Amino acid sequence: MSQNKYTHQFRVYYEDTDAGGVVYHANYLNFFERTRTEWLRSKGLYQSQMREQANVILAIRKMEIDFILPARLDDLLTVSTEVVEHSKIAMWVAQEIHVEGVLMARARVQIVSLNASKFKPMRFPKQYLEELLF
Repeated sequence: MSQNKYTHQFRVYYEDTDAGGVVYHANYLNFFERTRTEWLRSKGLYQSQMREQANVILAIRKMEIDFILPARLDDLLTVSTEVVEHSKIAMWVAQEIHVEGVLMARARVQIVSLNASKFKPMRFPKQYLEELLF
């Protein structure tokens, strides 16, 4: 595992599944989003504070998801997040969901830095970018 890879675990609850006990496809977005939020928190970055202190918000511009195997009711999901590429205003994050070491889904997510007042792209504030990359 990469030194910069962050992981978080979730249990699949009944509310996460369809009638067949399989995780409903839209809920993978929730698992990925929650992990990205916890990743930020693990680095001492809180989105509300970023907005208040630096007038910056992080927004998802693109997401590509590959559903490989179905996760099911009661599975313990291990969801990872890792920055794989970045520019001055965007970063690409690789995320994966595993159950007992088996890859269930993966995503490639483009996160952009926006000026919170204008909703226009802006450079990542240096202090945040440094935290996210190391």
